Order: sequence, then C-alpha cells, then structure tokens
Amino acid sequence: MELATAFISTTDYLEGEKTSSIRHEYLGGQIFAMSGGSEEHNRISGNIYPSLLTHLRGSGCKTFIADMKVKIAIAKNSSDIFYYPDVMVTCNPQDTEKYYKSYPCLIVEVLSPSTQNLDRREKRLNYQSLASLQEYVLVDQTEMKVEVYRPSGTGYWSKESLGKEDCLELKSVGLALTMTYIYDEVL
Repeated sequence: MELATAFISTTDYLEGEKTSSIRHEYLGGQIFAMSGGSEEHNRISGNIYPSLLTHLRGSGCKTFIADMKVKIAIAKNSSDIFYYPDVMVTCNPQDTEKYYKSYPCLIVEVLSPSTQNLDRREKRLNYQSLASLQEYVLVDQTEMKVEVYRPSGTGYWSKESLGKEDCLELKSVGLALTMTYIYDEVL
C-alpha cells in the first residue's frame, strides 16, 4: 500500500512559516525542512551581506540575508516555489511583499556539502526562470572558489569560475569583492 503525498497550499505554507521554529522551502505544494548552516557558511554570508547593504543604501535596492524567501511563479494555476537564498538583492519597486520577494536581481548561495547539488541544479534552473535575475552566485565554503551565472544575450546563461586570486565583480549592483574579503576568517 502506498501513502498519498500531502500537498499544502501556498497560503497555508506562508502562514505556517510565520510561526515555525524551523525554515521550510516550498516546491509545488510540498515543504522541505532546511538544515542548519556551518560556521563557515554563516561567516561567508555574513561577509557578503553587509558589503551589499552598505553599498546599496539609498539606492532603492534592498538586501536580504537568510530569512527572506524568494518566490518563483511556475505554471499558471499551479503551486509556486519558495526558497530561502543565503543573500538576495532586489531593486524592483514592485517587490513589496513582506515575507517574500519576486524580482531579485542578485542571489547568492553558499554551498554546503549536503545541498550543493541542489543549489547547482534544481535551484539554479528555477532561479534562472526569473526574468529579473541578473546574477546567481555560488560560493564554496571549503575552498576559495566562486561560480557566477549570468544570462547572455542569446537566452542562455554563462558561467564564470573564480579562484583565490580573482575578484568577484557583481555587475548587477556595481560592487566588486575580493576573495580574501569573502573568505575573511574562514580559510
């Protein structure tokens, strides 16, 4: 005998997240509990976030870390997707929802051993469906290695790989960060 998979509505998911002691990502009607991050994961996110926040202050752009969801609308009359990016920036004045954003221009995910395949495949493909997204950045936490995905003029996404001697140029927001800065007190 097979058990039926329980589906939850978008409204019930959003209401439940307001009071939940743990965060859940939402994928087409199903929820998935998120694991906690390591010290390295936290420090890398914590190094990137304040640089963006300070750089973008007064610009109309908003910077978020860890607890703000991004909404990805999928097919009409279907459930949406909600993820919790590690760092996210939106510059769209229409992005006014209190508990999630729909028009990010920049998303940064710090890779964890248990979730890096999810970040590189499922999340990358879903994030790339967002017309507003200009950069998707993956930051390794075990070595100075960053991957940057950007849409090309042909409808495809290009990938740039950076190493310890490189500088991360966030073209979407006009900010450059050295690898030494990103990995300060980590490696």
